[in-house]
Amino acid sequence: MKAATIKHFFRILCLLTMACSLSGCIYWIRAYQTYLQMDEFDRHFTIVTTDEFTLKFKDPILFSKDFVSLSRLYASEDDPTLEGRRWRYWFRKVDVNNKVIAPEVKFYFDLNFNKEEKIIGWSFSSLFLQIAPAKFLEVSLRSIGGAEIDTEKQQLRANSQLIDKITEDLPKKPAVLAQLGEPMEITDEGDIEVYMYHFLLETHHIEKGYEDRALSEVKLTFDKKTQDLVRMSGRFAGLKVSINYRKFLNEPSG
Repeated sequence: MKAATIKHFFRILCLLTMACSLSGCIYWIRAYQTYLQMDEFDRHFTIVTTDEFTLKFKDPILFSKDFVSLSRLYASEDDPTLEGRRWRYWFRKVDVNNKVIAPEVKFYFDLNFNKEEKIIGWSFSSLFLQIAPAKFLEVSLRSIGGAEIDTEKQQLRANSQLIDKITEDLPKKPAVLAQLGEPMEITDEGDIEVYMYHFLLETHHIEKGYEDRALSEVKLTFDKKTQDLVRMSGRFAGLKVSINYRKFLNEPSG
């Protein structure tokens, strides 16, 4: 049996294990089919970068109802477009009591759907790109094609070894703080320090039992010596994101 066939077999096995352990498993199957498309990234997706970062779906599979079923959250805004609809999710910086901080710091991501209610675009605002720069966001998305599936945690663990590395400057702490302001908490961990921020999703309805998903705890890890942002992790509308930026960089030549 060829390696590719074995890999595909185990993916199907993981899918069945995950689906059998979940209710409403049809949307997980469509999510899994979208994941399989990542193996041929350029065939199924296009990336457009302006002041936003947009992942465009050439062969859309996921429906709007699938995203709600996966996240258990609703968008801040729901507006008609020429192609279908646009959902905008607003995240606002809050204090320890979940009160919006002034002056306001906020970012968004958009989901665009066609008239069949299938997702055709996923955009991230310019402020989000301050903590997840476009080139790193792209390479992390491409790495999902080789990701391992954790059926217990229902997560993907991207494999940075399977993609080409990039040459890019890491964001510096002063530039990041100029955009996000002071953190809620700073943790000293030797050679690094972790800055924690809280952002609250503006939403009109939260399903009972999932209230905690509206709160995004964002952790930014800075190298003390270089002041580089080396890692970002957080949860945004139920979507867990963790990027170790150094794993995607070319090693400096001797």
